Amino acid sequence: MRKISVICICLLFFKTAATQQHLVDSITKELQQPMTDSNRAISMMRLAIDYEVVDTAKAYKAYRDAIKFAGEKNLYYCLGRIYQNQSFLFSTAANYIQAKTSLDTAIFNYQKSDNPKARKFEAGAYGDIANALKNHNELQQSVQYHLKSISLFEKLGLEGELVIRYCNVSTLFGDINEYDKQKEYAYKALGSAKRSGTGQNLFMAYFILANSYSMQDDNITAKKYIDSAKFYFAENSNIDIAFSYYLVTAQVFKKIDQLDSSFYYFKKCFDESVKYNYSYGKAESQVQMGAIAILQKKYADAEKYLTAGIAAAKVINYHNILDEGYKYLSDVYAATGRYKQAYESFQKYKEFNDSAVNMESKKNVTELEKKYQTRKKESLIKQLEAEKKVQQLSIRQKNTLNYILIAGAMALLIISLLSYRTYKQKQKLQQQRIAELETQQQLTATEAVLQGEEQERTRLAKDLHDGLGGMLSGIKYSFNTMKGNLIMTPENSQAFERSMDMLDSSIKEMRRVAHNMMPEALVKFGLDTALKDFCNDVNQSGALQVSYQSIGLENEVIVQTTAITIYRIVQELINNTMKHAAAKTAIVQVSKSGSQLAITVEDDGIGFDTALLKGSKGIGWSNIQNRVEFLKGTLDVRSEKEKGTSVHIELNV
Repeated sequence: MRKISVICICLLFFKTAATQQHLVDSITKELQQPMTDSNRAISMMRLAIDYEVVDTAKAYKAYRDAIKFAGEKNLYYCLGRIYQNQSFLFSTAANYIQAKTSLDTAIFNYQKSDNPKARKFEAGAYGDIANALKNHNELQQSVQYHLKSISLFEKLGLEGELVIRYCNVSTLFGDINEYDKQKEYAYKALGSAKRSGTGQNLFMAYFILANSYSMQDDNITAKKYIDSAKFYFAENSNIDIAFSYYLVTAQVFKKIDQLDSSFYYFKKCFDESVKYNYSYGKAESQVQMGAIAILQKKYADAEKYLTAGIAAAKVINYHNILDEGYKYLSDVYAATGRYKQAYESFQKYKEFNDSAVNMESKKNVTELEKKYQTRKKESLIKQLEAEKKVQQLSIRQKNTLNYILIAGAMALLIISLLSYRTYKQKQKLQQQRIAELETQQQLTATEAVLQGEEQERTRLAKDLHDGLGGMLSGIKYSFNTMKGNLIMTPENSQAFERSMDMLDSSIKEMRRVAHNMMPEALVKFGLDTALKDFCNDVNQSGALQVSYQSIGLENEVIVQTTAITIYRIVQELINNTMKHAAAKTAIVQVSKSGSQLAITVEDDGIGFDTALLKGSKGIGWSNIQNRVEFLKGTLDVRSEKEKGTSVHIELNV
């Protein structure tokens, strides 16, 4: 039997859009009042949280504004809180990489903060990463992050938080079939719950223990702990907790053959899921109610529940529920003599079943197919018996011959189809290989062009700086020497001074051009310092105010070819902003976590239609795309009219 999933406990609460809009209006007014920097940063974060239900685009912008403000004020604790809450917005949009990056950044800021509360939220952030990894089916990594979270909460002595973390890691150990560890942490949860003394914690601990024993088929002990949990259960509990409790309780009653009680709790689960429009809950509970109805031989009810459950599961494309739903539906059809539908449902079950079909399943398919074919033959025999007895033998012989011919034709057709499919597959593989070689050739050519371009830039920069720069400086020195030995009229003296000023300007412009071609800071001090200097230069020019943020780049050594390419990408993006965006401010954020490096460049300019980029023939944009492809990275551009532009790049270094 398939395991029933117990959801990780996050203690989230549902609010309506109308409630959230009221809160948005309230906090917007609140932000117009004077307050301390830390309170303002937290209020800006609350505004972003409340926008999540009302308008996700505004929520993203509100988070960016809060991060910018807290970053400028060096409010590390507030930055941690903002990044941690922002991760939930990314997770909701299935942007799991950005969600984890946001949580990693939150932990980084908590560790820099001297606020006593930071340690608690740092521990919670590790737990959030663990839950995100579980949702992404990376269970082993999820366990490691849960244990990090638990270690910090144990040092802080927060028993209430430990109950939740122990329960989550116990459930996770059950998912990876480490039942001894599952039970160990379930008992740890019970110990912390008794020390905390709250009814909710005791409920969760007893419930997780019941789930542990149920998964090991010790249903008598599981029933004992379910009864203990029931004593502390509150009907207004968080939907995830209530749903999991009803589901496990129903499963325990099912295993000990108390079918009415089992059906009651599956029905409770269904009612709660309808109340909160919880698609997974509606699908799972209806399929299980159908299974109970089969055991009670209520086949009409079973078919109704199973059909509804399968329809709900199709909406969320949940294969584990679909395969079990079709299996039960096949049993209903078989029990009521509808062997064709039973066979078809069993075939659908096989399609959704991830594991290989076992021998018992093959046997069931064979029996269903045999019964279906037998019914067809019986119908044919009855039809033949109604005809003249003289023609019966001839008809049977003809039918037998027809069957043989059809079978032969079908076998030949199947062999031809298989041969054709094999041929097409080989052709497809060859085309893929050719495409891969062409792509590799293009990347090699791009690499050669980029390297040649940088080498030429370096040569020209050196020639300008060392050659032309030296000559101009020598000329200036000679003119200054000559000036002391010449007698000039006031008019000639003014002309001479203007010429000297023009010569100084030429030297400065030559040095600026040489620096842009190959910045010395990049070669000597690395990418982080070079980008910081570039942004400062843009700020000093007055053309644009650029805020530069870097995370995880300190003391990082990046291969020079890669560093130069990244520098050119940021340089080209900022140049495009100054040329086309009519922006006043821009943000450049570069973060490195492990081998992954993320670059974000945003501005508050006029924006544009991103569809225009597909047909763009501009050299600047082509250079950006070529460099990103050369680094095997991904490029995401988002822009709206009058709402600015955001460019996000991710690559491995």
